[in-house]
Amino acid sequence: MTAAVFDHDGPWTEEEYLALGETQQRVELFDGSLHVTPAPTPRHQRISRKLGNILEAAAETAGLELLEAVNVRLRPGRIPIPDLVITGPVDLDELIIDAVDVRLICEIISPSNAATDKVLKMHYYAAAGIEWYLLIEQETGTLHLYRRQGSHYVEQSVTKPGDTLELSEPVKATIRPEELVP
Repeated sequence: MTAAVFDHDGPWTEEEYLALGETQQRVELFDGSLHVTPAPTPRHQRISRKLGNILEAAAETAGLELLEAVNVRLRPGRIPIPDLVITGPVDLDELIIDAVDVRLICEIISPSNAATDKVLKMHYYAAAGIEWYLLIEQETGTLHLYRRQGSHYVEQSVTKPGDTLELSEPVKATIRPEELVP
């Protein structure tokens, strides 16, 4: 993958991006540019797994899917890889999930890419029409739940360790931050 990236001239097309295949790093496509991050920390992955365990049961009960680290097409040429995604029924063999199928996106904020999750991706997810956005702060364990209002998100709740987030949409789930963050 390294040689292909450094030998490439000009903006990346969606076809070129998909031709990279699977990598150890998260490689996302934003309007012709690649955004590459190394594999997440063990803390990040623990939070993702624990949250995924909670949301998977809730998603199955609602007839939805919980997916981890999949390509989500927000529009042509804009494909992030969120930490967790709850979708309607999708083809599990497709490389890309379309934003229209996504009900909730979860991002676990890493100190190295906080601005990407809090600003860039938040804006892109809202513009793509994704109704719910859940941000988890690794350092504090705080959960921020946002709901789309027009072309932007409005914060619905802030849940800190010791408190409980009771999701009622798009799935019913109880999330306690202290159970996620070591």
